[in-house]
Amino acid sequence: MRGFVLVIGSIALTAVSWGVYGVLMRNGTMKMEHSHLLPFVWVGLAYCVIAVIAPVVLLRLWGEKGSWTTTGFIWSFVAGVAGALGALGVILAFAFHGSPVYVMPLVFGGAPVVNTFVTMYMSKSYKQASPLFFAGLILVVLGALCVLIFKPEAVQSVDAAKKGMIEAAVNMVAVGLSIALTVVAWGVYGPVLHKGQMFMQGSRLRPLICVGLAYFAVAVVVTPLIVQVLSGSQEWNKMSFIGSAWSFAGGSAGAIGALGIILAFTFGGKPTYVMPLVFGGAPVINTLVTIGPGVADGSIRTPSPLFFAGLIIVIAGAAAVLVFAPKGAPHPAK
Repeated sequence: MRGFVLVIGSIALTAVSWGVYGVLMRNGTMKMEHSHLLPFVWVGLAYCVIAVIAPVVLLRLWGEKGSWTTTGFIWSFVAGVAGALGALGVILAFAFHGSPVYVMPLVFGGAPVVNTFVTMYMSKSYKQASPLFFAGLILVVLGALCVLIFKPEAVQSVDAAKKGMIEAAVNMVAVGLSIALTVVAWGVYGPVLHKGQMFMQGSRLRPLICVGLAYFAVAVVVTPLIVQVLSGSQEWNKMSFIGSAWSFAGGSAGAIGALGIILAFTFGGKPTYVMPLVFGGAPVINTLVTIGPGVADGSIRTPSPLFFAGLIIVIAGAAAVLVFAPKGAPHPAK
């Protein structure tokens, strides 16, 4: 009974953390004048604290099965790079004025699909895919279209709406490409990290440390160099304490969510129900924390029932893809 409670608690920790991730990152992006890269730096710092320092301390205190290997480090580090690129995609989506209310559900619906196809490719298990698996894929696509078509819009004047139509269309394309980047990157993340874990004899904390190091390298080391080369002080002037705090909180939420999944498996949870619960619960929490305040203060129109129908369809499709995926598929993780 105690193990079951710990598993459910770990799942809830991840669902809540990933559920608020989008809202936190959107706030950080807005407070930095919709900067495309600066919030990403703070995400990398957050992952360094939670995915490097914390696991190192845990390894020193309690140890863990497995061992460090060069091959395991490389696979895990590559997974971390994919995870970092996915986080960058989310930030770019918000920088182009996308809203967490539809960005995150599409990410949570699409990433498990990509994860499953990558896993099927790596394990050569295409022939094991059942009709229910493909039905789940269809649901994800239909639900995603429904979410995009009936997404809640911000309240604005008629003149402002007409003036911003072209800009909105351009931003929508950019948002779509940013979401696609995240879906592919986070979809690849799980199978590659699983490979790294296998090469470290099943260790969970060691691969997580590699992921944290990759986030630090990409977001904290490389990104500032890119910012300096492309825009110099102009971009750095957008840095603010409040935006940094929101972005660091968002990165912390993402890292804590990843840690929650590791804990769920450590306490005996199985991918067959852990991941569907996570990818089902996180979009619901994301929608509540995004729409609620906006509708309450009048800045967002009350969503259409068809939007919620699309959200449910995306969640159901993603869950079906995970549940009916060919056997042997490693669990996806953010």
